[in-house]
Amino acid sequence: MMTYVKAKKLKMGQIFLGEKVIPVTFIKLALGDEDKVEFELGKKIKVSGTSKGKGFQGVVKRHGFRGAPSSHGQKSAHRAPGSIGATGPQRVFPGTKMAGRTGGRTATIKNLEVVNFDRNRNLLLLKGAVPGYNGAELKIYL
Repeated sequence: MMTYVKAKKLKMGQIFLGEKVIPVTFIKLALGDEDKVEFELGKKIKVSGTSKGKGFQGVVKRHGFRGAPSSHGQKSAHRAPGSIGATGPQRVFPGTKMAGRTGGRTATIKNLEVVNFDRNRNLLLLKGAVPGYNGAELKIYL
């Protein structure tokens, strides 16, 4: 079983290294004085958290459906899913892509690079984005 450190996402930002602009995520680690965790610069780590919830969404946003054309007799079905199956079985098969709630599920992002680690403030800077809103709880796998 992999070990992890609990943390909290603070905010997104960017840092400047020479001529480069690097997008980073600021993370506050939940470490005590007895914890001896070190993060090497440039090391790739895995972060897991709950993604942002987006509420009830239609099929165009949720599954990337194209939608119907604007002409050829269409009136109010531009973003409708269209047919959801044949009339033969007379039921909707499980797993059919339909409208529903999006987000709010556990997401894991791999290969995030450690840009900086401040042991005194328990502050970790990772290159790129991590799942969740500002203040969301994260698991950082060592």
